[in-house]
Amino acid sequence: MDPILSFWGKHRFLSNFSPAEFVWNKIVWKHSEGAYQAAKTLDRETRIAMAEVASPGATKRAGKRVDIRPDWNEVRDEIMYDIVLEKFRQNPDLKAKLIATGDAHLEEGNTWNDCYWGVCPVGSGNGQNKLGKNLMTVRQQRGGA
Repeated sequence: MDPILSFWGKHRFLSNFSPAEFVWNKIVWKHSEGAYQAAKTLDRETRIAMAEVASPGATKRAGKRVDIRPDWNEVRDEIMYDIVLEKFRQNPDLKAKLIATGDAHLEEGNTWNDCYWGVCPVGSGNGQNKLGKNLMTVRQQRGGA
């Protein structure tokens, strides 16, 4: 299969900004971006408040204003994996779409210079693509079946 080099159009479902309700950490989330940003703090009340925010962009901005947990750099990769796994495990339609990507390389190509979770510019290979790697791992596990 051809590589998927960005999470737009028919591949938007792969993005953390795509709507997908799921439960993680005993809280219902509207999108995986919200869960990830809220995980930056250990304050449960702040997390619950962030879960109510409908806009992924707004939760991303809020994530820049929370008290960052002291172990964030050590735990963020595992947290993102857990969130992505639950998103697809709890949404069978999205799980089927993820599995349908077959063996395609998944890459979060972006224009906002995120070379940690993605690649910038799109198709350049410049970045760690950790979100894409998480998605491919979840896909290999058949969506967390």
